[in-house]
Amino acid sequence: MSALPTWEILDTSVIGYGKKLNQDRVRSGGTGAANDPVVLAVADGHGSASYPRSDVGAQFAAELFAAKGREFGALVRPGRLPWLRDYARYELPEQLVRDWQTRVWEHWGRQPGPEGADASREEVLRLYGSTLIGAVLAPGLFVAWQLGDGDLTVVDEDGRVRLPLAPERAELGDETASLCMRKAWHLVRVHWEPLPAPERAPRLIALSTDGLSKSFTSDEGFTEFTAGLYERLAARGLPGIEEDVPRWLEAASRHSGDDTTLALAHRADRAGGVPGPDPRATWATAPEPARPWGSGAGADPASEALDPSSDLSDPPSRLPDSPSDLPDPTDGTTHDHEETDRP
Repeated sequence: MSALPTWEILDTSVIGYGKKLNQDRVRSGGTGAANDPVVLAVADGHGSASYPRSDVGAQFAAELFAAKGREFGALVRPGRLPWLRDYARYELPEQLVRDWQTRVWEHWGRQPGPEGADASREEVLRLYGSTLIGAVLAPGLFVAWQLGDGDLTVVDEDGRVRLPLAPERAELGDETASLCMRKAWHLVRVHWEPLPAPERAPRLIALSTDGLSKSFTSDEGFTEFTAGLYERLAARGLPGIEEDVPRWLEAASRHSGDDTTLALAHRADRAGGVPGPDPRATWATAPEPARPWGSGAGADPASEALDPSSDLSDPPSRLPDSPSDLPDPTDGTTHDHEETDRP
């Protein structure tokens, strides 16, 4: 049995050029071991006048995914992938959205704004609007989720850069899906990637808010940036670029005018090429984790079935080539990054 790779983790966030408040939030951690999955999360509060509490919404989103991601990683075991795949595609997105909306509603109850106690739930949720991208790396499995804009980029063993969660249709302008939308779990895109051969795991997994990709004039420029980031990591390791990354993000922010956040996991070769112990051996003695549904786990997923027409199939591995395939903007939320003060 091949030893699993070790992962170097980094997250950085910079405030948008000329702004007073960073609407992005990020969480990262883990080693990739059976009892310590790598979990990455970035959330981007919408930041316009219509979403004055979106920084709080982004914080809730990143925190919730970090917790759910660790729970999900603990469930990964050989032979479990079929039912775990269904859970990842349907039940986990619904749990994330419902838990986020519940947390927002409770926060409003403790700290109501000028709208007061008579504000409708829909109005309140909108004030906290945020996107979310999250990823989990566990032994033998890589899964990622995305709601709204931003980017998941992956560099494979051969150096190829791909965007497995790129939408089928490019979002128009600043329109984006959001956690504040009713039944937003239908809009979550899911990437499912079993890793039966540890040595074939991706070399780099990076999550970024759209402040980074918008700083480039083309999709090719963004993928070239990711390729260059990987080359520097491969040559110098994480310690060799830690001080550079914030400078790169600040430069991107000056071009995009937006908050810019990056979380990454870099597959690091062990010193001297000597493999360490295989963490999957802990499966033999690890206690069986409880499934995240049933008594005490929130709403029973069977009680409110998802719309069977919802399409959560694997998205294409690249951004669209033509601007002619644009979506109807009426289904999204405005993400115009206008700076506001929270009430």
